[in-house]
Amino acid sequence: MAVSGERARTILVVEDEPDMVMGLRDALEFEGYGVLAETTGEGGIATARKARPDCIILDLMLPDRNGYQVCEAVREFDPRVPVLMLTARSQEADKLRGFEAGADDYVTKPFSIAELLARITAIFRRVEAASAAGDGAKITLGEHVVDLKAQTVTAGGKVSMLGFYEVEILRLLSERAGEPVSRDDILDRVWGMEASPTNRTVDNFVVKLRRKLEKNPAKPRH
Repeated sequence: MAVSGERARTILVVEDEPDMVMGLRDALEFEGYGVLAETTGEGGIATARKARPDCIILDLMLPDRNGYQVCEAVREFDPRVPVLMLTARSQEADKLRGFEAGADDYVTKPFSIAELLARITAIFRRVEAASAAGDGAKITLGEHVVDLKAQTVTAGGKVSMLGFYEVEILRLLSERAGEPVSRDDILDRVWGMEASPTNRTVDNFVVKLRRKLEKNPAKPRH
């Protein structure tokens, strides 16, 4: 819940079901968040570009563009905003595609408002913790240089962006270099157990990191 005197965080809801939008708006505003809403993918992209919300709740099935396409478009101009994807699909392949498109978290319909709010709270808590800890430290992995504060990876003169959770996983693994780190350790530190992620969430993000940081992702060195 927002603290008096602080700027209320703004959440953009991109969802074409009026009842769902109304329910989300009521719940989020009750928690102190400012809410913007769009019913199409194109509208969501335009509002995300103009308003720069603090978080985006994005439905997968939209009338003009699907959520994957919207997320990819948003990531072109804002690689850092947390994106929480809503979908009726629960297959691992669909979730992996969402993560590859740049989503940070994934909630399957039907869901409880309490669960969704817990996910959002966890996202903002991790963003705050990362901001407080951000010191511009860099990690070198072969020819790749990761800037934790800028959320970039540079290799061969090419700079690519990393998502928030990718950076936080790398930060944790760097701190624990040479030690075994369990999935539960990563989930607790990076997502927070109250967010109710799954072990497959960690696996999916590790797959993404290997594709960005390994010459041969199928045979990772790092």
